[in-house]
Amino acid sequence: MADRLMLASLFVSFVGVILFCVSFLIKSGRSHKSTPVTTKSTSISTECRSGDETDVIIVGAGVAGAALAHTLAKDGRRVHVIERDLTEPDRIVGELLQPGGYLKLMELGLEDCVEDIDAQRVFGYALFKDGKNTRLSYPLEKFHADVAGRSFHNGRFIQKMREKASSLPTIHLEQGTVVSLLEEGGTIKGALYKTKSGKEMKAYAPLTIVCDGCFSNLRRSLCNPQVDVPSCFVGLILENCKLPYENHGHVVLADPSPILFYRISSTEIRCLVDVPGQKVPSISNGDLSKYLKTVVAPQIPVELKEGFIAAVEKGNIRTMPNRSMPAVPQPTPGALLMGDAFNMRHPLTGGGMTVALSDIVVLRNLLRPLHDLHDSYTLCKYLESFYTLRKPVASTINTLAGALYKVFCASPDKARQEMREACFDYLSLGGVFSNGPVSLLSGLNPRPLSLVIHFFAVAVYGVGRLLLPFPSLKRLWIGARLISGASGIIFPIIKAEGVRQMFFPATVAAYYRAPPPL
Repeated sequence: MADRLMLASLFVSFVGVILFCVSFLIKSGRSHKSTPVTTKSTSISTECRSGDETDVIIVGAGVAGAALAHTLAKDGRRVHVIERDLTEPDRIVGELLQPGGYLKLMELGLEDCVEDIDAQRVFGYALFKDGKNTRLSYPLEKFHADVAGRSFHNGRFIQKMREKASSLPTIHLEQGTVVSLLEEGGTIKGALYKTKSGKEMKAYAPLTIVCDGCFSNLRRSLCNPQVDVPSCFVGLILENCKLPYENHGHVVLADPSPILFYRISSTEIRCLVDVPGQKVPSISNGDLSKYLKTVVAPQIPVELKEGFIAAVEKGNIRTMPNRSMPAVPQPTPGALLMGDAFNMRHPLTGGGMTVALSDIVVLRNLLRPLHDLHDSYTLCKYLESFYTLRKPVASTINTLAGALYKVFCASPDKARQEMREACFDYLSLGGVFSNGPVSLLSGLNPRPLSLVIHFFAVAVYGVGRLLLPFPSLKRLWIGARLISGASGIIFPIIKAEGVRQMFFPATVAAYYRAPPPL
C-alpha cells in the first residue's frame, strides 16, 4: 500500500512539474534583442601590420585561443595571436577536462596535448556527505578505450597547445598586451597593442576573435557583460596522498559549500575549497588558515585530512573568484568573442574547457566553406548562427553548473536541505538515475531537456520521500516549497541562457543560415 501511495504521489507531482515547465517555456520562448554596439576608436599613430598578411587576429593564447589558432591555421588561415604573457600560467582552475571535452580535443587533432604532462585519467566522481559516499562512473562503454576525463596542471596543458600552434607556419604568436580594438564605421578592423618592449603597434585583419579570458578588458566592446561572483575558491596542493577513489574527482558536500579534490599529477592532488561570497578570510593575519583547519578539515574524508592540514601549514594557499556570466552577444562586424571572455559558469562541474572546445568546433565548421572573410557585414550576419548552434552543449553545461552549485550548498532552509539530501540519494540509486546526470555533466549527452527532466525528477523524488510513510500537512508544505525552490533555482538560469535558443533552436532563423558566397 505504501509503495502504491508513493508511486501515485510521484506521478501526480511529476505531471504537475512537466506541465509547469511547458507553460514556462512557451511563455518565455522569445528571442533576445541585441543592443547597439559602442566601440572605441583610436587615432594613435603606430606601426602597422598589413591586413593582407593576416586572415584572423586572436587575442589571448589560453586554452580557447591556442586551440582556435591551431584549428584555423590547419584550415589554411593566416593567424596572428597576441598573448599578454607567454610564460607558463599558474592557475588553480582549468585543470579538469571532461570526457566530452576530450572528444572535442580529438576532433580538433589536439589530443596529444595531454601527453607528456603527467595528466591523469578520470573515470567519474565520488560524492561524500555526512559520512556516506557514493561513486558515479562516466558512461564510457560505447567509446574508444582512450576516451576519459583528464586532469593536469593547467599551465603545462596550455604550453603544449601553444607549442603545437606555433609549429604551424601560418601562425604568428607574439607576446603583447592588446589595449583596444580598432573600429571604423561600426566595424572592427583589428587591434591596438603594446609589444613586449612597450612599442605600440596596430594589427589588422578582417576578423578579430577575442579570447582574453575571465578578466577580459575587451568584452565590453562586444557584449553586455552580466558578471556574477557567487563564491571564491581557495586552492591547495596535497602531496603524496591517496584519494579514496583513484582516477575520480571527489566532491564533499560540506557546510557551507562544496569541497573538491582531484589528482593533477602522479604525486599531487588539487583541493579547492568553495567559500560563498566575494571575499575570503584574510591570508596575511592567519584567519584563512584557521578557517581551513577548524571549519573545513573536520568535514573532509579521513584519508585526506592529514595531507590537507600539512598543505595548510605549508602555506602555499591561493584564492580566486568564481565568476559566472551568461552569453549575451552583440553581433559586431569584424569581431567575435569566445572562451571565458564570452561565457562563464561556476567551475564546480569543470565544464569550462569543454564548452570552449565545443565552440571552436562549431566556429571551425561555419568558417570552413568561406574563402574570403573581408565582407564583414555579410560574415557577421552569417556567424549569428554560431550563437544558436553552440547552445545544446553550452547551455546544458552552464545550467547544470549553476543549478548543482546551489543544490550542493548547505542551507538553513528545510526545503533546501531536503533537496540536497534527495540529490545525493537520487544519484546513489545508480543505473539511469546516475548515468543520466553524469552523462550531462561529462558533456557526453548535451541535451537541455534531459537536464530539466532529471533536475525535477530529483525534486519529485525528494517530495516522495517526505510523503512516506504517512503524509502530513507540514511535510506537504515542505514538499511544495521544495518544488518551488527547485523551480527558483533552475528557471532563472534557463532564462538567462535563452529559452528559445536552448529548447527550440530550430525556430531561430539563424539556425538555417547558409554560408554566403565569400
